[in-house]
Amino acid sequence: MTVQHYTGGCHCGDVQFDVDIDLDQTIVCNCSICTKRGFIWAFASAEQFHWRTGENATGEYLFNKHAISHRFCQRCGVEAFAFGVAPRGGRTAAINVRCLDGVDLAALKPTAIDGASR
Repeated sequence: MTVQHYTGGCHCGDVQFDVDIDLDQTIVCNCSICTKRGFIWAFASAEQFHWRTGENATGEYLFNKHAISHRFCQRCGVEAFAFGVAPRGGRTAAINVRCLDGVDLAALKPTAIDGASR
């Protein structure tokens, strides 16, 4: 596991964050929201996620089982992350890797997850 420090945020810059995360463990999901938004996800514990700006500039979207708090910038609409509970317990931050600064997306090898069947 290679945990590295990244900065990221939304398109307009109102929401910015730091996260320590392993991009060797990315996923793509075929559920309705992930498919339509083209997410590439990586996960970190909530303690590894730190707001820089914009905590009060986000809105929340809940759907299906309301288990994941999808957070989006209220100005530009970009969802850079979501919060939930990991399968083994503990709060987790799901990071939209497309919103991290300086990441070579073509170098990633995300694992496909069948979220549509859950």
